[in-house]
Amino acid sequence: PSSCVDGPRLGGLVWSARLWQMSLPLGWHVPWSSLHSLSQLHLEQPPCPLLAIVLKSASLSATGCCSALRPASQLCVLFSSQDDPEGEEIEREKSNSLKLEFTEDVNFKTKVNYSYAAVQIPTDIYKGSTVILNELNWTEALEDVFIENRKEDPSLLWQVFGSATGVTRYYPATPWRAPNKIDLYDVRRRPWYIQGASSPKDMVIIVDVSGSVSGLTLKLMKTSVCEMLDTLSDDDYVNVASFNEKAKPVSCFKHLVQANIRNKKVFKEDVQEMVAKGTTDYKAGFEYAFDQLQNSNITRANCNKMIMMFTDGGEDRVQDVFERYNWPNKTVRVFTFSVGQHNYDVTPLQWMACANKGYYFEIPSIGAIRINTQEYLDVLGRPMVLAGNKAKQVQWTNVYQDALGLGLMVTGTLPVFNLTEDGSSNRKNQLILGVMGIDVALNDIKKLTPRYNLGANGYIFAIDLNGYVLLHPNLQPQIINFREPVTLDFLDAELEDENKEEIRRSMIDGSEGQRVIKTLIKSLDEVRTWQGPCKDGEGNAYILGDKDGTQWESETIDSNFFLLPNAKSFHPNPREYCKDLDLSDNNTEFLENFIALMEKVTPDSKQCDNFLLHNLILDTGITQQLVERVWKDQDLNTYSLLAVFAATDGGITRVFPNKAADDWEEDPEPFNASFYRRSLDNKGYIFKPPYRDPSYRGLELENNTIGILVSTAVELSIGGRTLKPAVVGVKLDLEAWAEKFKVLASNRTDRDQLGTHRCDPATSCEMDCEANNKDLICVLIDDGGFLVLSNQEDHWYQVGKFFSEVDANLMSALYNNSFFARKESYNFQSVCTPEAQSNTGAAPRGVFVPTMADFLNLAWWTSAAACLLSLVTEDVTADSMESRETSCIMKQTQYYFSTVNATYNSIIDCGNCSRLFHAQRLANTNLLFVVADKPMCSQCESTKLPQAEIRAPPRDPNQCELVDKPRYRKGPHICFDYDAAEDTSDCGRGASFKPSLSVLLALQLLLLYLTATRQPLSSASCL
Repeated sequence: PSSCVDGPRLGGLVWSARLWQMSLPLGWHVPWSSLHSLSQLHLEQPPCPLLAIVLKSASLSATGCCSALRPASQLCVLFSSQDDPEGEEIEREKSNSLKLEFTEDVNFKTKVNYSYAAVQIPTDIYKGSTVILNELNWTEALEDVFIENRKEDPSLLWQVFGSATGVTRYYPATPWRAPNKIDLYDVRRRPWYIQGASSPKDMVIIVDVSGSVSGLTLKLMKTSVCEMLDTLSDDDYVNVASFNEKAKPVSCFKHLVQANIRNKKVFKEDVQEMVAKGTTDYKAGFEYAFDQLQNSNITRANCNKMIMMFTDGGEDRVQDVFERYNWPNKTVRVFTFSVGQHNYDVTPLQWMACANKGYYFEIPSIGAIRINTQEYLDVLGRPMVLAGNKAKQVQWTNVYQDALGLGLMVTGTLPVFNLTEDGSSNRKNQLILGVMGIDVALNDIKKLTPRYNLGANGYIFAIDLNGYVLLHPNLQPQIINFREPVTLDFLDAELEDENKEEIRRSMIDGSEGQRVIKTLIKSLDEVRTWQGPCKDGEGNAYILGDKDGTQWESETIDSNFFLLPNAKSFHPNPREYCKDLDLSDNNTEFLENFIALMEKVTPDSKQCDNFLLHNLILDTGITQQLVERVWKDQDLNTYSLLAVFAATDGGITRVFPNKAADDWEEDPEPFNASFYRRSLDNKGYIFKPPYRDPSYRGLELENNTIGILVSTAVELSIGGRTLKPAVVGVKLDLEAWAEKFKVLASNRTDRDQLGTHRCDPATSCEMDCEANNKDLICVLIDDGGFLVLSNQEDHWYQVGKFFSEVDANLMSALYNNSFFARKESYNFQSVCTPEAQSNTGAAPRGVFVPTMADFLNLAWWTSAAACLLSLVTEDVTADSMESRETSCIMKQTQYYFSTVNATYNSIIDCGNCSRLFHAQRLANTNLLFVVADKPMCSQCESTKLPQAEIRAPPRDPNQCELVDKPRYRKGPHICFDYDAAEDTSDCGRGASFKPSLSVLLALQLLLLYLTATRQPLSSASCL
C-alpha cells in the first residue's frame, strides 16, 4: 500500500476488501435462503500497477463505465484484458469495445446478460479519476462471486455493490435505465445504501442567516440543507434551525423529529423561506443545537449525534460552548461547511470540526453540494469499521422502488470495510468501502403467502420496526420515486383505531398472539365503510379477516362442465390455477386457454394448484346446475329483475341471462368485488347502487333503466362450523322498483285504494309516499349515505350519488341526529396533476456567474456539463413536464351507520318554515328509510357534507401536531457511534484540488462535444 498513489478521498486509496457471508433472519422460508453471498473475497494483489499505467497514460487492464451522459441503450461492462506490452493507447473504442447480447428473463422482467456485471457511475463524478479507476479495478473480482452465487441459488435477483465513491456494480448486466433528461442516480443516496452505511443519527442542522450570506450564498445554503436531508433515512432524527443573533427553528418542529418523507418535505419547504439579516453569533446556534440533542423527553435515534453548521465564515471558535456541552467525551460530532465565495479565514471552522471529531467541508459553488453533503457518512462509518465483525450484521431496508424496473422490493444490506492497515503507521484502516445488497422483490414474498384460503376479507400483512408495511393489500404506490423509500404506516394503510394501534405495537415488539376485534373496513371503491369482525388466525400471528377458506370434498366431475354453452355468463377469475395457463382479461379467451390446458393435464397435476383447481371445477358444476334447474325456469321480468348472479369462493362469477353478462361491470374476481366482500361480513341483504360522483348529470340506461345490486351470503353449517361458500343476488330494475317502492311506502297493497287525504303531524296516519309524492320525499339510503331509491322521478338519475348532493339539508339532519357517523382518512399514495403556479410579480431568475475558483474546480465542470445538457433538452420536454402527474395526499371521508335507535322522528328548524322527517332502519338490510317534507323555503338550504375525495390542503394532515404524538417505533438494535481507537486526525481539507486549467478545458470540451452529438446505440459497448 505504501507504493500506491493517494487519491483525494478520505483515508487514501481503496484496493482491498473482505465481504462476509450473509445470514438472512426471516420468519418464512424463501427460495433464496441458501444464498452464500460474497463470502471471503480476498484480493491478494493491490492495483498499484493499474495506477502507474494511468499516470503514464499507458494501457489500462480493466476499463469501463456506465455514464448517464451516454444513451440509455448503451451499456458499459467491466472486463479484463491482457496488459498491452507496447504501452499503446487504450482509448480506442473499436479495439476494446465489448458488444453484449441480452436475453429476456422472466425473473428480472427485462433483458439481461448473466456472463457479466455492469457498472453505473453518477453523472457528477469524473470517471477518469484515479479513485474511480482504482474502484473499477478491485471490484472487478466481484463478478466471479456474483456468478457463483447465482449458480448456488438461481432465484437470486439483483446483486449490487454500492461503493462509497459512488460506483455501482450490479449483476446480472442489463442496460441502465437512464431518464430522458439528466440521470441523478447516485447509489450513496439510495435508501438501501443510506440505511446500510451507518448507524442511526440524531442530527441538528444550523444555518447562518446573517446579513453577509444574502444572495447566491444563501441560495447555496438552502440547496445544501435540502441535499443534506436527502442523506437521512427513517431511522434518523433531525431538526433544522437558522441563527444570527438568535437561533430559531425554521419550521414548526420544536424538537428532533423522525426524518421521514413528510417531515423532510416540511423542512425543505420552510428552508426556502429563510431570509438573511442581522449579525452572526455562533454561540446562539451551537447552544440551540446542543440543547436539542440533550432533550431526552422525546423519541430519537439515541446513537450518532451531530451538528451540521452551514456558514460563510467567521472568527469565533465558541470554545466555551464546546467545553460546557461536549468536552471531554465529545459525544457530539461537529461538521462545518464553508459556503460560497469569500475571503474569510476558515481556520476557526476547521478547528471546530477537528476539535469535535467531525469534518470540515467547502462548498464554493453548486457543483460541490452533492458530494460534500454526503461524505460525512465516511466519518460516521469509522466506529462501525473498527467494530469489525460485530458490525457485520444484515440490515433490512424499508420498501422502495427498484431503479431497474423490478417494482417494490426490500434489500438485505451488509457494510463492506477496508481491512488493510495503513502502511505508514501500521494502524487499522477505518474506511467504509461501501454497502453490499441482495434484493428481494415483494411479489416473490407474496407468492409464498396464502391468498385464497384466508377468505375474501382475510389477508396477511407484515411491518418493520418503524411500523411501515412490507406486505399489505393497500400498499399500492402510484408514483415511482427512486430517491425516496415507500413508507406507508400500517395505521395509514388501515382505518386507524385503538385495537390496530395495539396490534402494531405488539408486532414491533415481536410479540405473538391472537386477537378478535371489531373494526371499520373500507370498501374497495373507498366510498363506503362498514363494521366487520377480525377473527383470530389459527396459530398465525395477527391475520386480519376471515379464515373461512372453504374446502369441498370433490367427486369425479363430468368433462362436459368444461364446455362453453354460456361462456358470456361464466366469469372465472384468471387466478393462476396452473403454471402453464395463459392468463387473459378476455373471458372467452381465458376459458379456451383453460380448457386447452385441461385436455393436456389433470387437475391433480403438480404444475397446478390442486386446491384452487378442484374448487373451480366444483363451483363450475354447482353454478351450472343453478342455471339449468332454477334460473332458466324463472321469468325475470315478472320480478322486474335485470339479472341474477352467483359469485363463489372458488373464483366463479356466473350471471344470467347472457345480455346481463355482457353489461356486467363488477370485478370478475369475487375476492376483489365490493358486493362480495360486504355480503360476507354483514347479515341480510346488501343493496349497492352504481356509484355516481357529484359531477354526474346524465342517465346511463341499462335496458332503459339503472340496475341496483342486491346480494346476500349463502351460509352452510358443516361440522359445527358456519361456512359461506358463495354470494348470490339479483340486479333490480330501478324504474320498476321505484314504482313498487311508492306502493310499499304508502302502507297499502293496492294502488286503487289511494285516497286524496294528506298526512301531516296533526293527523295519526302514516306519511303516504304515493298519495303525497308532490309534498313528501321518500328515499332509501344505504349504509354509506348513498341514494338507492326515491319516490321522486327527478331523483332517479341521481341514484348512486351521496345523498348530501341530492338533499344537503336532510342529510345534515340525519348526520346531526347520529344516524350516520363518519371517518376521515388520508391516502398518502395518490397522484395529482401539478398545481399551476402563477408567475405574476415574479422576480427575474438569478444568474450564476462562475468565478475563477469554479473554473479550477473539477466538480463544477462536471456539474456544469450536466446542467448544460439539461438546458438543451428542457424545451423538448417542456410540454410533457406540464402534464406529468406528481405524488400528493388525498383526503377521504366515509360515512357509516352509527348505533342510533332504529326509528327516529324530528323537525328540521328552518326559521319561519320547518321540515318534519321520519327515519327508520330496515331490518336485515343496509338501508335507511327516510320520509320528509319537501323544502318549502330557501332557509332550509345548508352546506353539503364532504364526501368526495379531495386533495388535502397544504400541511393537512398537520405534521406539526402529529410529531408531538409520535407513533410507536423501534430503531435498529445495534449502534456504532464510538470507538476509542478512532483516528480523528483526518478532519477536513482547506482547499479544493486544482488541476491544470488547460487539461480541464480540453477534457470538458470533449465531454460537451460527446454529449451534444450522442446517438443511441443498439448494443452494449465499453470504451
